[in-house]
Amino acid sequence: MEIKSSQEFFETILLGKFKPDKAKGIEVIVQINLTGDSPSDWVVTIKDQKIQFIRGITVEPTLTLRTTEEIFVDIVNGKLSVEKAFFSGKINFKGDITTALKLKDAGFL
Repeated sequence: MEIKSSQEFFETILLGKFKPDKAKGIEVIVQINLTGDSPSDWVVTIKDQKIQFIRGITVEPTLTLRTTEEIFVDIVNGKLSVEKAFFSGKINFKGDITTALKLKDAGFL
């Protein structure tokens, strides 16, 4: 099933895609800022091998991810890898890049 929007990803896909066993030792608050035709902001918290998300902005994220809605959807649909998006400048991270890569293993990106 192809995801059409970030909202669809967060509200219907993420919980089923998340792999708690791969999130062992990860404690992170991710601020996601999506721009483009349908801009949105999301906060994803991973702690104690559990994931939670809300629409909005947090004051002190440990990792910030900025990209367009279109690129985010391409990443979650597997059309574009996080690494390729990062190295081509289509996605920007602020924070620990190693943690960002662990999020991929945990099923978040």
